[in-house]
Amino acid sequence: MTAALLLARASVPTVVLEAEPNRTPIGSKSICVQRDVLDILQRAGVGDAVADAGVTWYRGRTFYREHEVLDLTFPEVPGSAWPPFVNTPQSVVEMLLEQRIAGEPLVDLRYDHRVTGVEQDDDGVTAIVDGRKPLRGTHCVVADGSRSTVRRALGLSFEGHSFPDKFLIADVRVDLGLERPERRFYFDPPWNPGRQVLVHPQPDGVVRIDWQVPEEFDLDAEHASGVLDARIRKVAGDAEYEIVWMSSYTFHQRCVPTMRVGRVLLAGDAAHLMSPFGARGLNSGIADAENAAWKIALDRDGLAGPGLLESYDIERRAAAAENLRITGTTMRFLVPSTEEDRGRRLEVLERSVHDESARPLIDSGKLSEPFWYVDSPLTTRPSTVDYSAFPREPGVPRPAVPGVLCPDVRLDWGMRLREYVGPKFVLLTHQCPLDSAPSELLAQPVPLEHADWDGPLRTVLDLQPETAALVRPDGYLTAVLAGDDLRDELDTALRRATGWCDR
Repeated sequence: MTAALLLARASVPTVVLEAEPNRTPIGSKSICVQRDVLDILQRAGVGDAVADAGVTWYRGRTFYREHEVLDLTFPEVPGSAWPPFVNTPQSVVEMLLEQRIAGEPLVDLRYDHRVTGVEQDDDGVTAIVDGRKPLRGTHCVVADGSRSTVRRALGLSFEGHSFPDKFLIADVRVDLGLERPERRFYFDPPWNPGRQVLVHPQPDGVVRIDWQVPEEFDLDAEHASGVLDARIRKVAGDAEYEIVWMSSYTFHQRCVPTMRVGRVLLAGDAAHLMSPFGARGLNSGIADAENAAWKIALDRDGLAGPGLLESYDIERRAAAAENLRITGTTMRFLVPSTEEDRGRRLEVLERSVHDESARPLIDSGKLSEPFWYVDSPLTTRPSTVDYSAFPREPGVPRPAVPGVLCPDVRLDWGMRLREYVGPKFVLLTHQCPLDSAPSELLAQPVPLEHADWDGPLRTVLDLQPETAALVRPDGYLTAVLAGDDLRDELDTALRRATGWCDR
């Protein structure tokens, strides 16, 4: 639905085919939306609604047994319209997207349309729909979940592994008496010895409680015996509570060998699965949708080179690999499978009680952040930047260089940059007046807007007089141009950014 709404913004009509007969808002599923993803949802028309419907939090606390060993505060980012994280259940996000689609004539949402496969040729894609007529289009975004029927029909493997460790998740309406919403993670608490518990705030007085449980855990039996009540009481105390939803699960680390097959692009859980600790699943899936949308729009209009659709796989599979690397490291700490890993975890946790230097080694989930496209064939890498020194570790600030999500600022006329981008490219200049409109400077009719101004972004990007920064439709900085012939540089950078030439 996100991709469809973003395509509508580019005047591209779409049909969304949903296998279920109607929307089933069961359980919270994914809940944590990262601030940069709210920008994507705002471009899709629902960012404000998603933020308003959720619970904002800035603080994450970690406990080992009876000791608090880590207290992190996630700061505001200058220029951003959003808090660091908003906990809005996935079911609510889907509802808000559906409501937006109801008022968007370019999106046709059809329930009870189960796609069993796709066929494609040089001109387009045909979706094979169970019990209904085939549907023809120019491109297809596959987002039918972890058990993707279309992925199997395409013959794609789903490489990776599954973990045997089991978890119980419950949405519980209860007042825990917290002064303000915060994320809490417990290692080896007295009330869940040898295992861990994660507590997340949700709207409407609901909290998500996520217990690690034994592999033989039986939810129905525990509920019937009263053991589940005792388990919840160890978190809620004597407060009255109501179970809104509960389920048990195991998790997986998997990715397809390619996220693009011709005109078919795979996104979200259909393309990659990862541990939920770090909130990288939902957030990366929405980023997949935007990356696919602007590239499909250009390709459909004949403005994309042969490398643009291929760059979807290059960029988003690299993002998936990074997320899998980070969540894999987290899971080796949370559920160590070897004596060496178990010993390391115990040593870190024991030291952290009295040794502050050990606390950064605690890994309860490295929280989601935007990926970088510094290695993308679409990025014009300036010779003045040493990309070998680019920081790639989670949580480290990224310099504002080509390939990185452009910092957000408010433009002279009041709109934020990240609202302004998409479906067009944006050329930002400082004291660099152009002899003619940007579109007239180009050898190709790529949608491009120009703003010459002296504002905060000039400082953030270190824009010197007579230089220009080119921003992609998804808000990523793709080139910084400086030279005597801006027209040629701009044309080359745009050709590269639209898949017409290699770096």
